[in-house]
Amino acid sequence: MVIRHNITPRQLLPFLWLCLATWGFLEIAGEVQEGKVHAFDLLILQACRVDGLATQLIGPIWFHEAMRDITALGSPAVLVLTVLAVWGYLLMAKQRTMAWLAVLSSTTGWAASWALKSLFLRARPDLAYQATVASGYSFPSGHAMMSAVVFLTLAALVARLTPRTTLRLYALGAAGALTGLVGLSRIYLGVHWASDVAAGWAAGAAWATLCWLVADMAFARK
Repeated sequence: MVIRHNITPRQLLPFLWLCLATWGFLEIAGEVQEGKVHAFDLLILQACRVDGLATQLIGPIWFHEAMRDITALGSPAVLVLTVLAVWGYLLMAKQRTMAWLAVLSSTTGWAASWALKSLFLRARPDLAYQATVASGYSFPSGHAMMSAVVFLTLAALVARLTPRTTLRLYALGAAGALTGLVGLSRIYLGVHWASDVAAGWAAGAAWATLCWLVADMAFARK
């Protein structure tokens, strides 16, 4: 007897996205290790500065402050508070599995980010370019990766609570937009190379997708 498994596009899409994001990260990592993207990274960094002045950001003062506010959305403190707030909400909504998946995805994502930074040991841009405080290694961008992990994972978990496709897409779209803005702010403020941020987005998207697949399997067994 032949057993046929009908896989829907909804079930296949996360696997394809996981493969694409993982491939993207590995490609960027390979280019960084070979030094092929440094010239491009430097060009992007200098494009965000007044000609010949590494310390002078382009744009008005209000835009500088807005970028500093946006970059704070990807800081460990803000992300921890966000996860705790959603964790408490899900517990009160009697969604215990979702609540603990949110915590697990965030903590394991942070460990993965730390491990990758320790593996590549890439230095940040010169201090002259840095318009905000930053520490640690540069690749991949922790703010970009963790904002993707936290915002996309939480959006995917919350999307499970609504049956409306439009609301699900809105939640995922808003999470993606926040992740994108955080990453761009890190480049603008000169604390990361563009390739750091691109790799952080890819790694974070891959991790969030992996956590989504775990959640999907967990709920499928119920």
